Amino acid sequence: MRAISVSKDIGATPGQLFSVLRTPARHAELDGSGMLQGRPAGPDVLGPGDRFSMAMRQGGLPYRSVNVVVEYEQDRLITWQTWGEFGGRRLVGGQCWRYELAASDTAGTTQVTHTYDWSGARLPRLIVELPGFPKRMGPAMAATLERLARAVAS
Repeated sequence: MRAISVSKDIGATPGQLFSVLRTPARHAELDGSGMLQGRPAGPDVLGPGDRFSMAMRQGGLPYRSVNVVVEYEQDRLITWQTWGEFGGRRLVGGQCWRYELAASDTAGTTQVTHTYDWSGARLPRLIVELPGFPKRMGPAMAATLERLARAVAS
C-alpha cells in the first residue's frame, strides 16, 4: 500500500476536532507542509460528497487543488481526495488525506491518525514518489497534528 500515517493524542473531544477538520477555512492554518495557501471555495462546512478547492503553492508555482469528501463519519472520520483539474478534466492527483478520530487511553483526549494515501493516485511514481513526497509528508503531517492541537486549545 502506498500510504503513510502519523498519530497524536490531542486534549480535545472528537467533536471539537472534527469541527475544525471539516472547516476548509481552517485548513491552511493547520497545514504543516507550507503548501496550502488558503482561499477555499465551496461549502463553509464539509459533509459527505462535498467538493471544495484550495489555493496551493509547490516549488514556487501557485495552483488550485480540487477536493472531494470521499469518507465521512461525524466526529470519527473525514477523508478528501485531491485532484488537479484543467477544463473540468482530472489530470493529476487522486491522493487522499484522511483524519481518523478515536478515544484515547488517556481521559479527555482523542487519538487523531492522519494518513496520506497515494495508492489511488494517477501517475504515483511521477507525481508523488519521484518528487519525494512520502519522505517529506511524515514530518509535515506531524506538524499538522501539532497545529490541530493548538487550534482546538485556543
